[in-house]
Amino acid sequence: MSRRTLALPSWLPVDAYILALIGTVVLAALLPARGTAADVAGGASTGAVALLFFLYGARLSTAEALDGLKHWRLHLTVLACTFLIFPLLGLASGGLVPYVLTPELQAGFLFLCLVPSTIQSSIAFTSIARGNVPAAICAGSFSSLAGILLTPLLAALLLGSTGGGFSGDSLLKIVLQLLVPFLVGQFLRRWVGGFLTRHKKVLGLVDRGSILLVVYTAFSEGMVAGIWHQVTPARLGGLLAAEAVLLAVMLALTWYGARRLGFGREDRIAIQFAGSKKSLAAGLPMASVLFGAHASLAVLPLMLFHQMQLMVCAVIAKRRSRDPEPESERNREDAGSGPVSDPAVTVTS
Repeated sequence: MSRRTLALPSWLPVDAYILALIGTVVLAALLPARGTAADVAGGASTGAVALLFFLYGARLSTAEALDGLKHWRLHLTVLACTFLIFPLLGLASGGLVPYVLTPELQAGFLFLCLVPSTIQSSIAFTSIARGNVPAAICAGSFSSLAGILLTPLLAALLLGSTGGGFSGDSLLKIVLQLLVPFLVGQFLRRWVGGFLTRHKKVLGLVDRGSILLVVYTAFSEGMVAGIWHQVTPARLGGLLAAEAVLLAVMLALTWYGARRLGFGREDRIAIQFAGSKKSLAAGLPMASVLFGAHASLAVLPLMLFHQMQLMVCAVIAKRRSRDPEPESERNREDAGSGPVSDPAVTVTS
């Protein structure tokens, strides 16, 4: 995994991309896009997200995805964690209103629980921890595809009018912005796959730049709408505490629950990293469609959780990498079929 980390204690890895996200929020607070500039930024962010999902589709090997279907129990476990257990915990957060969270922050917290899992970071952390990397690739991809339909439907069911007025038009926008580019990328993969493989680092910048543009657009809308006075330091602290509990519960549940279900070490690692995280890349464009002008407040819990999950999972992955190597894994690596770390993988979504 290629990432630049600031010179901080090893137990607290701070990715430069996290600092870029914070800087983008500050820029939106000081210089929000207004009028024509807001229209241009909105159109650019829509195009950037479509490009992002086109690249996801073009980089995913169809043969690899079909081969991953053999691990159907693992994928069902990850999907259950992402779209069943997470939403149930999100609903339980309603008990924190109004003592810890405002209704608006709780709606964002619940939306966070409806977002699909990540792709890049699931792969990266699974690779570092010597887990089942192909399973992590497929689990993250299947979750992202399922989320294009399940996330807005669950938002309509659980958020109701809080979600900014979900409609068939909202679902169509999400499908056109996310699913269609992904399928086009899959169709064109035989012609562009080699080019994408040779330019992984450049395309990684496209990934990150797309997300930063969406963050700037969403937070600019929030500043113009004047909704940030609703977030006090006490409420922000309460949100961080609630998210820390949520992440701890899911990390423990995915690890020990997978063991109770009979999964081996490598599969448990893939389940833990794919089943405990949420995708900023998929969640931001969905929130902009579902919440409209209130998207910036709605995605604040997702942004904070995204940073928290990267830092905590980086520590866990490093510790897992130092675990004693199982005999079965040594035999596979001697045969040349063990999990291989991809140094070009970046953690963004």
